[in-house]
Amino acid sequence: MIAPSDLAHCRAAIQEGSYSFHAASRLLPASVRDPALALYAFCRLADDAVDLSGQKPAAVLALRDRLELAYQGRPRNAPADRAFASIVEDFDMPRALPEALLEGLAWDGMGRRYATMSDLRAYSARVASAVGAMMCVLMRVRDRNALARACDLGVAMQLTNIARDVGEDARAGRLYLPTDWLTEAGTTPEDFLADPRMTPLVAKLNRRLLVEADRLYVRSEAGIAALPLASRPGIFAARHIYAGIGGALKRKNYDSIAHRARTNTGQKLGWLMLSVARAGIVSVLPRSSVIYARPLEETAFLVDAAARPATDTGGWSDRVVGVLVELEKRDRRGRGLEPDGPAPI
Repeated sequence: MIAPSDLAHCRAAIQEGSYSFHAASRLLPASVRDPALALYAFCRLADDAVDLSGQKPAAVLALRDRLELAYQGRPRNAPADRAFASIVEDFDMPRALPEALLEGLAWDGMGRRYATMSDLRAYSARVASAVGAMMCVLMRVRDRNALARACDLGVAMQLTNIARDVGEDARAGRLYLPTDWLTEAGTTPEDFLADPRMTPLVAKLNRRLLVEADRLYVRSEAGIAALPLASRPGIFAARHIYAGIGGALKRKNYDSIAHRARTNTGQKLGWLMLSVARAGIVSVLPRSSVIYARPLEETAFLVDAAARPATDTGGWSDRVVGVLVELEKRDRRGRGLEPDGPAPI
């Protein structure tokens, strides 16, 4: 069980750092809401540790060590770490899910760019759909079809975030727009980052991102009926609140350079009420055939991991090991150290 003091710390962290999730979480039953707040606090801590660090490789490697300790049952003496270790134990959390999140953060630490929409979906799978799959585990849901739709929702949310933050990211030297899209438009990532300003091109690319996000929001809805009845309003709320960010960006003519799309308290309350109503309606309607759609190719590994009990919590996957080895080499080079053969992990 999560200690009350640790849970209070996680709740405060989310209330301050993630208004959208905090609003949606109010509609979740306490049995899901409390561990979900702890999960999001740990994930938020991980994301901020990398995003705000001047030494991104070192920050990711420190998170690797924290995750390792949590799965060993001896977390670092910090509220979010202790709470996450409790989740691992109480819910038999498959290690491959937070491991995927760490891999996505490692990609950020390496400054990776994404050539195609498929590449961007692969990144979104790691930093967002992995969290959606972990949310399903907290609801005791291991159904593959429900997991696939949860992963759709995660990718949709991340694409919305990327569209909203194009200007902020560009000013920090980050680029998540598919580079093939820039090439098609006759420009380069370097040119775009050198002078990030609102142009018809930015509007066009943001619109393309949000069209893909909207498609996945619609697909995700079919999975909500497969969730426990008490959890459905909260997940509908997450879907509507995040899609609402995309709607705010559309009303700004897709300008995410000069403006950061935001939603207000009144809108959030409206979406919360809509979510309660929709959760009741979906309970009496026939199940949509969309529930049986195959998972996105980029999220299938998450569905596979979450669909079976976590019987093996030891060791890192070979895929993630390769990323972490490369990241550690970069960290050593950045500190002026010559790597002596393969870096230890």
